[in-house]
Amino acid sequence: MRNGKKNFIIDFDSTFTQVEALDVLAEISLEGHPERKDRIKKIKDITDVGMNGELNLRESLDQRLALLDAHKKDLESLVERLKKQVSKSFKRNKEFFNEHADRIFIISNGFKDFIVPIVSEYHVKPENVFANSFEFDESGKIVGYDRDNALSLNNGKVEQLRKLNLQGDVYVIGDGYTDYEIKVAGLANKFYAFTENVERENILEKADHVTPSLDEFLYINKMNTAISYPKNRINVLLLENVHPRAIEQMKHEGYNVEVYPAGLDEDELCEKIKNVSVLGIRSKTQVTARVLESANRLIAVGAFCIGTNQIDLEACLKKGVAVFNAPFSNTRSVVELAIAEIIALMRKLFDRSTFMHQGKWDKSAKGSFEIRGKSLGIIGYGNIGAQLSVLAESLGLIVYYYDVEEKLALGNARKCHSLQELLSVSDIVTLHVDGRPENKNMFGEEQFNIMRDKAIFLNLSRGHVVDIAALKANIESGKIAGAAIDVFPQEPKSNNEEFISELRTLPNTILSPHIGGSTIEAQENIANFVPNKIMDYINTGSTSNSVNFPNLQLPTLENAHRLIHIHENMPGILARINKVLADHDINIVGQYLKTNEVIGYVITDIDKEYDKEVIKALRNIEHTIKFRVLY
Repeated sequence: MRNGKKNFIIDFDSTFTQVEALDVLAEISLEGHPERKDRIKKIKDITDVGMNGELNLRESLDQRLALLDAHKKDLESLVERLKKQVSKSFKRNKEFFNEHADRIFIISNGFKDFIVPIVSEYHVKPENVFANSFEFDESGKIVGYDRDNALSLNNGKVEQLRKLNLQGDVYVIGDGYTDYEIKVAGLANKFYAFTENVERENILEKADHVTPSLDEFLYINKMNTAISYPKNRINVLLLENVHPRAIEQMKHEGYNVEVYPAGLDEDELCEKIKNVSVLGIRSKTQVTARVLESANRLIAVGAFCIGTNQIDLEACLKKGVAVFNAPFSNTRSVVELAIAEIIALMRKLFDRSTFMHQGKWDKSAKGSFEIRGKSLGIIGYGNIGAQLSVLAESLGLIVYYYDVEEKLALGNARKCHSLQELLSVSDIVTLHVDGRPENKNMFGEEQFNIMRDKAIFLNLSRGHVVDIAALKANIESGKIAGAAIDVFPQEPKSNNEEFISELRTLPNTILSPHIGGSTIEAQENIANFVPNKIMDYINTGSTSNSVNFPNLQLPTLENAHRLIHIHENMPGILARINKVLADHDINIVGQYLKTNEVIGYVITDIDKEYDKEVIKALRNIEHTIKFRVLY
């Protein structure tokens, strides 16, 4: 019978907690047991078969308890471990359990002995917990369970719910076949397949709604949530073979992640980005103003590399899209490649290896030199240039550097006051500049003419900074004795496309496919750094290390709402925001403002309770670019 009230039936194992309790108990009780590994695997296999509805419940319990060899004293350790394994979205939404304590029921085929101590910390009443009970022998060993309890039998949850005779709507949240049976029996309005911790394909097909988190359940049922928008509804698109660690992190956070192995051209990206909130790219994909016009939901772009010249930063700023990159993560990898290539070019190692593969033996010292005592000119003395300076000096190179900005010399490196000065004194010249538009073709015929005869040239920075035709001509003339190029003005979008370049087949010329930062270590560093910055931005509003937004580092806030207002940098916006809050009797807990020449970025923390109309009013403030509620 309906009376307008809502009842919530929640499973325990791998729903309320991230794990199956008996699996964890096995790890505890079998510590030191000679068959520990084998028994734990058998117990987990029995659990999975039972959860899929392929094994009689009583048989499942009997088989697992026999393998457990557990004792009453093990339960204390189990409870302590389970307290740390409560599902993340349940932890976030503790207020939900407090608000609906009278109508929340835990119905489980597990055991009250460990369930009650866990759920009682979340305001669930002990009398609302329905589960089995262990039986112990005189020594405290677990020897069985109460076989008169319906929850030790198949269809036991159905029988238990019939006895309760709940009045009102009934919603079931669980991950197993026994939870689905409640809906089949006609005792529940809806069955929500909870997938935050585990997905069972045969259960997903039967669910009224797949629920990746408790946030999603509360959101679709229009109930108060700890966060304003479920993370599973935030679509993430990761392109160009972003490292699996980044994918894993963002999926673990709860985002809906789609992965594409190659780059996308402008038309493809315009179509693909329409419902994307977070875009992750490397160096091939161009995020243009036209792409951003199609990106109606885009919050952030992550460049899983150092450079951001492939992204229209100003257009992102005007659209209210924060951009993050990894300015330090692959520094060492690029430096090591530069050192390796300098040595290889000075010894003509690449050509000699090619000849050997062709069957030609050419043992000679002609044109081969040590690097010790040679002069290295570094153009661009940022993170990579500075670290290269230190390593090169330790190998005996005399280091010169030039940078358009004032940079402190490391070690014995010598600062040059002009590019011409550096080129005239360097036996080896290496480029480590950024990709700003004004650097296009910064190195061409004029610069090659100033260089020493038989000098070595490297570009591991950006493809468009070197005039390729001029470089080719100088290699062919012998002015440049060797070159190593890792970046090119036009690069294939994927590994399946042919690489086309005038530099192919030239002597003592090392061509590499933009792999300066492509080491396992660098890619792992990037895959940790960039997602963490994006997630921090989404979770707290912090813009630390953003390349286009005003930088603000913000703490996580509890018992309040955080509002983010991005607007055109116009006078009086902050006053209008505060007037809206004052008109709605909103108390400001904390407020942060930072601006640049294009936008203003305001974070306002307000009391938990507020009139929902205030959100509409803040969105409607003139010159607003983006507005969102964090939590």
